[in-house]
Amino acid sequence: MTNEQNKTWESAQAAITNLREEVARTIVDQRRVIDEMLMGLMCRGHCLMVGVPGLAKTLLVDTLGKCLGLSFHRVQFTPDLMPADIIGSEILQQTADGSRHLEFTPGPVFANLILADEINRTPPKTQSALLEAMQEKQVTVAGKTMPLPDPFLVFATQNPIEHEGTYPLPEAQLDRFFFNIVIDYPGFEQEREIVLRTTARERATPAQVLNPEQIAEMQEMIFDIPAPDHVIDAILKITHGSRPTSDLADDFIRRCVEWGAGPRASQTLTLAAKACAFIKGEAAASLEDVREVAMPALRHRVLPSYSATGDGVTVEKIIQHLLDKHLG
Repeated sequence: MTNEQNKTWESAQAAITNLREEVARTIVDQRRVIDEMLMGLMCRGHCLMVGVPGLAKTLLVDTLGKCLGLSFHRVQFTPDLMPADIIGSEILQQTADGSRHLEFTPGPVFANLILADEINRTPPKTQSALLEAMQEKQVTVAGKTMPLPDPFLVFATQNPIEHEGTYPLPEAQLDRFFFNIVIDYPGFEQEREIVLRTTARERATPAQVLNPEQIAEMQEMIFDIPAPDHVIDAILKITHGSRPTSDLADDFIRRCVEWGAGPRASQTLTLAAKACAFIKGEAAASLEDVREVAMPALRHRVLPSYSATGDGVTVEKIIQHLLDKHLG
């Protein structure tokens, strides 16, 4: 690195450290979740967040937005939600002279951070409207195309225990999400801290520590972090080894996996490993970085077979098997 590049790197490392600490002032005991959300942000990847109600999913996204100086909208997905309720629509307006014209009213999708709360509660047509905006970073209404803000990131939530009246996302749409982040219950002492913080008069107010321009610079820096050949080879062995029809698949995978991870999983693992290295201040992606990001990158891209589900083999056990085999 040149002196200028070294200064830029050190400045970015200091900024990401400040950001993690500032979010942690509001959010108790969710370091892993915070880091995975930041990796998604650094890689411009949308994230699916899975957890029971009350685990601060909305607060997490709202706090992140405030710390980054980004706009934030929350959309509660319900069975009667229509695509226009998300994207926006043209409304007939009347001017003072009595003339009428159609004027586009932007929907909540026009923000930097979107929380799509319980995305599986809305019909496929509305789900597809949001997923199209996620993929294209733009919306089209009445033949007019409008770009979405930059950066643009969607955090969609799902309740893992209540499935009545839901519309599960198909595997092809799940694959559009960069990470599947699982949020678990806090520990005993951590929940004590949560109770003390949230039931007192004084509460922490997140401060802005970054701006959109700095975020864009960091996002570009991720592409410059090298991933050595042995790391790329390991990633490809993991993804190819997850496919029952691949020569790298063993008997366990052939028996327990219905569909394996596709090429987008290899791309995600590579970018996420680079982002993981960046957050830790490392100059290059390592096998340990791959291990750390494998679960959120693959758990929604590997589909267990019917027999595996009957035997109690979870997708996490399948991914762990792949990591043990190909990473040692």
